[in-house]
Amino acid sequence: MKLAKIISMSGQTHLVGDSGFGWVDLGGLQQQPNLLSDILHSPDPIGRTQAILEGKSLYDPGLIQGFLAPLDHQEVWAAGVTYLRSSQARQAESEGAARFYDLVYKAQRPELFFKATPRRVTPAGGLVRFRGDSKWSVPEPELTLVISPQMKIVGATIGNDMSARDIEGENPLYLPQAKVYKGSCSIGPSILLAKNPEELTNLDIHLEILRNGSKAFEATTSTSKLARKLVDLVDWLGKENEFPEGVYLMTGTGIVPPDAFTLASGDRVKITIQGIGILENAVE
Repeated sequence: MKLAKIISMSGQTHLVGDSGFGWVDLGGLQQQPNLLSDILHSPDPIGRTQAILEGKSLYDPGLIQGFLAPLDHQEVWAAGVTYLRSSQARQAESEGAARFYDLVYKAQRPELFFKATPRRVTPAGGLVRFRGDSKWSVPEPELTLVISPQMKIVGATIGNDMSARDIEGENPLYLPQAKVYKGSCSIGPSILLAKNPEELTNLDIHLEILRNGSKAFEATTSTSKLARKLVDLVDWLGKENEFPEGVYLMTGTGIVPPDAFTLASGDRVKITIQGIGILENAVE
């Protein structure tokens, strides 16, 4: 069962649900602006969606102009160094703090950091950016957990955690500048609702970067390679914190392009996660 926010050809916004045969209109968001959160924060999001779907007709795909980021007022946070490949890359890029990345990979406490407010999130089909003062920037494809105010994992979407590797590598204290800036976060296009977090622990993640119509980089990993349990990451995020609007958590990347690669204006980043869909963005 999937949910998405769409904008129609007439400019209206709607919440749609996947019936298995196509998208079904669950309601206009002009009249029900928090409908997505109302479903996600309910005791049974899947059951609530199925109840709303019942008896409704399919939404004509030809009337869909595009997808909006599938969130309302939720903040986006991120976890780092959760895959071995990420740990190795962070140690390699760092000039003086490689040991700390190795330690955090093995430590009980994970690395967690704030990533974006809702208005800073780019939807599928929108533009993501690399910083003008960075000479070494990459996309980071990540399973992104959808979490209710009760800190329950209710689903997942696709996230692109854009990162300036040279800025972070120069000094770990520059992490906010390397990670949080205009156009640094994309999420979408849909949310896969999950009854159990275990449903999300063995999903293939594929990254493809196109340059001038040709593949500049391609790789695949799996959420089964995560060094931490999803519920543990959520538990740590909720320690001494609260999220009355819910929160989204990027769970780290297991794909890092080679050191010689950096994004260029005009590239296209295509992230596919099994069962969720494809998040594609142009780069500037």
